[in-house]
Amino acid sequence: MRYQTTPYILLCGLILSMTVWANETNEFALISPCIACHGPNGSSLGLAMPTIAGLNTDTFIDIMEQYQNDERPSTIMGRLAKAYNTTDFEVMAHYFSQQSFVPAIQEVDAQKAKKGQKLHEKYCEKCHERNGTIDQEGTGIIAGQWMTYLQFNLSDFQTGVRSMPKNKKKRFQKMLQQYGEESLDHLLHFYGSQQSRNPIHDHP
Repeated sequence: MRYQTTPYILLCGLILSMTVWANETNEFALISPCIACHGPNGSSLGLAMPTIAGLNTDTFIDIMEQYQNDERPSTIMGRLAKAYNTTDFEVMAHYFSQQSFVPAIQEVDAQKAKKGQKLHEKYCEKCHERNGTIDQEGTGIIAGQWMTYLQFNLSDFQTGVRSMPKNKKKRFQKMLQQYGEESLDHLLHFYGSQQSRNPIHDHP
């Protein structure tokens, strides 16, 4: 009986190995285009490109579906997202959620960063917790992102190209009214100043 079951066990092991290999191959095929633009393991090397490492799975999938449905403005992501399905997004999301967020190393103005911290605590911390290092309910990770990328996003919010929830919009407009547009620059330097490695995964 032992000699009859051994080939069966070997066959099961071979099938399992092939399944694992196929899954890993599929994952590699899906994440490779992302890494090409967003950097090694999703940590950006380009000033206008966001780091996507450390995003929780729900946030990643929501963003991709927004691109796919033309609900989020983009230059190329809207077209790319249409080539994938929900299962693909889930595979990508799982991979990048497991990668450590690597903050961008960039020059900042310490005085502006200090002012930006106070503005963050007053107007932004409620949603962007722990100085923007936590991806909370789709807010994304903003601390340690390239300031150029964040500047583009703030400009989109300010001009209405991108919309924001009513409560966030109210705080955003109140900050601009009280402190002017330079407050945006101060926030950028605060988020850009957070450059220590801070691994963030799907389960903070």
